Amino acid sequence: MSYQTTYEQWKNEKALDKELKTELESLSNNESELEDAFSHPLEFGTAGMRGILGPGINRMNNYTVRQATEGLARFMDSQSEEKKSRGVAIAYDSRHKSPEFAIEAAKTLARHGIPSYVFESLRPTPELSFAVRHLNTFAGIMITASHNPANYNGYKIYGESGAQMPPKDADALTKYVRSVENPLKIEVLSEEEAKEKGLLKIIGEEVDKAYLQEVDTVTINRELVSREGKDLKLVFTPLHGAGKMLGEKALEQAGFTGVSFVQEQSVADPDFTTVKSPNPEEHSAFEYAIALGEKEEADLLVATDPDADRLGVAVRLPDQSYKVLTGNQIGALMLDYILKARKVEGTLPENAVALKSIVSSELSTAIAEKYQTKMVDVLTGFKFIAEKIQQYQEDASQTFMFGFEESYGYLVKPFVRDKDAIQALVLIAEVAAFYKQKGQSLYDALQGIFKEFGYYREKTISITMSGLEGSAKIAALMKQLREESPKSFGGTKVVATEDYKSQEKVHADGSITALNTPPSDVLKYFLDDESWIAARPSGTEPKIKFYIGVKADSDEAAEEKINVFSAAISETANVTK
Repeated sequence: MSYQTTYEQWKNEKALDKELKTELESLSNNESELEDAFSHPLEFGTAGMRGILGPGINRMNNYTVRQATEGLARFMDSQSEEKKSRGVAIAYDSRHKSPEFAIEAAKTLARHGIPSYVFESLRPTPELSFAVRHLNTFAGIMITASHNPANYNGYKIYGESGAQMPPKDADALTKYVRSVENPLKIEVLSEEEAKEKGLLKIIGEEVDKAYLQEVDTVTINRELVSREGKDLKLVFTPLHGAGKMLGEKALEQAGFTGVSFVQEQSVADPDFTTVKSPNPEEHSAFEYAIALGEKEEADLLVATDPDADRLGVAVRLPDQSYKVLTGNQIGALMLDYILKARKVEGTLPENAVALKSIVSSELSTAIAEKYQTKMVDVLTGFKFIAEKIQQYQEDASQTFMFGFEESYGYLVKPFVRDKDAIQALVLIAEVAAFYKQKGQSLYDALQGIFKEFGYYREKTISITMSGLEGSAKIAALMKQLREESPKSFGGTKVVATEDYKSQEKVHADGSITALNTPPSDVLKYFLDDESWIAARPSGTEPKIKFYIGVKADSDEAAEEKINVFSAAISETANVTK
């Protein structure tokens, strides 16, 4: 069907949502926008879907949400009655249309006789993951576009373990979603009828309390926090998202009472009016927090993204200014403290294990080795960390200590099976309190880690290639990298190449060893100076990402390596970045 035919179908739909109809009329003379909105469906992948709000099959709206949920309902119809009766937990963040999309999903499920448990107001993604486990539902839906711009929203599906669905279930679900041909014709129950039949239940405080009870177990040294927590000065901004309510309660519960909130960003705002991007990875997101931190002479600044699964941290420097840490640096500080504190108190298991993604820093591997803790690398995507946790619990082979990704996602305790900024918030406050009692800042702590293990630096280069032409360029670049495998970067020799698509590691001498991860379109190069470079197309955005990791004897030397490899990647990718 041509995009013009699909557009006419929507235009002539009498029951079309009034707001969408108005938007559609405003696009009547914008041919390029109509083609983008109606030429192909919004991609539904293993992590769900994410897109721009508006009318059309390639947009986030009531009908595409119904379509995704109809696919989930049909998938659940194929399961046993016991599984189907357990229902679906649904949560949402502060974005435009998030509450409406949550109810649309519940109404769609209700038409199939599937109960849903919808949070009364916005909640973080990690609490949705927890709710799936706590309520023993078959699945979970999170309405969020994470840290994307304000004109985006998204739809993520979780399996019964509380993690995003494993590949087998996700593939089966995707087929059901794609089998729903016309999103305009999906039948739903009214909200009132769904509630009357007990198929739409509102949840909130009871799950909050249960979640916070588990968060209380994140604290390792209660005596330390009891003694130092009240004196730690912490500035917290939820960046207009879902993190404030539970973040505030979690900090207070742990004993951190010296918390100041960025008031301008503590109110849920779908337009994110005080930031260019509601992303704690961006230094600009800390502008208001830094201003308040300087006024309060705060020890550290913390920020959570709109759905509160990612945490960013800024630390105080000797000159009293603030520096925003990278996700790898935050992960290193957390892991080092967890293992150190558990070893001191005698509770570090002999079979302790930590988990990280293949594009995260090797500094954490060095830290784990010091404490005789196994570090396991998994593919990018927190569901792979969750899968390992599930495996370890089932076979009792390892005891999970910590998991993280370089993209500011951390998990301390496995009662959640996704990255959890609320847990990370409590832990990083304890780490800061530990060093403050020693007269040190988190910056001092990080310098101590570098001095002990070496100066590790990382950088991510994201190259956007939009549209169908962009997808083809990304595919062609990955194909070229495989067919003409680089022998060096910036004059530094490649000693091994891991291809996660073929699941092989090819060494410089030609020998080959097998990789034990699922297939993935990722290439990783190991260089003879302990540096590494990886290439990976993004799973959620029209980008290809290059990751660089280096180690040197000084910060300046590490920075120099980063610059040399960045230039080499730009040449390899034939772009200027």
